[in-house]
Amino acid sequence: MSDREPTPPGLLRSVSILAELDPADATSLERLARRRAFAAGDVIVSESERGDALYVLLEGKVKVVLYGESGREVILSIFKEPGDFFGEMSLLDDEPRSATVLAMEPSKLLVLSRADFRAHLARHPRVAVQVMTELSRRLRRADGVIGDLALLDVLGRLAARLRDLALADGEPTPEGRVLKNRPTQAEIAGMIGASRETVSRALSELARRGDVVATGRRLLVRHRLLRRPD
Repeated sequence: MSDREPTPPGLLRSVSILAELDPADATSLERLARRRAFAAGDVIVSESERGDALYVLLEGKVKVVLYGESGREVILSIFKEPGDFFGEMSLLDDEPRSATVLAMEPSKLLVLSRADFRAHLARHPRVAVQVMTELSRRLRRADGVIGDLALLDVLGRLAARLRDLALADGEPTPEGRVLKNRPTQAEIAGMIGASRETVSRALSELARRGDVVATGRRLLVRHRLLRRPD
């Protein structure tokens, strides 16, 4: 992907921590950013490497993962919407990356260097508050994931993750919320620390209970599952 390829207008202002940019500042910052393309399976950033950039998704789909001692992959987040971003922590604390990010499909990203990002913070102090707010939100979500992995059985972890996905991305319907393009069983397995086969059995159990209804890539999560902790 050419660095000279234009960035979609207003993209940086769709990033939560940069939402208060005026159009002129957004255009200036977009000119400083590089554009990079990654093939499916490419490592975008690696855990423990020195971080020096903020990444903003232009198109495609990426996942943030941790690996256990056994090599099992745990998916912390999946980013698939233009304007989704990652890498902000290492821009602020100069510490190594806390997770690995992989391209799940051919993806294009905007890359903003630490120096340019910090210069922007110096000119716009309110952005620092937005950064802290976003970090707090992500830390709370990570705490929830860790708590679920430690305290819930597979069925409970699956129910909790489907509830979170439906509330975040599902389309409201009279019966509940519909995920139009639900994650694959392999992806869900990575999210809840289980095997794909175990996820398949747990999904079947939720369907038998009437908590979910799967039709192709669509998944209806009924109100009863949205309301109750499992």
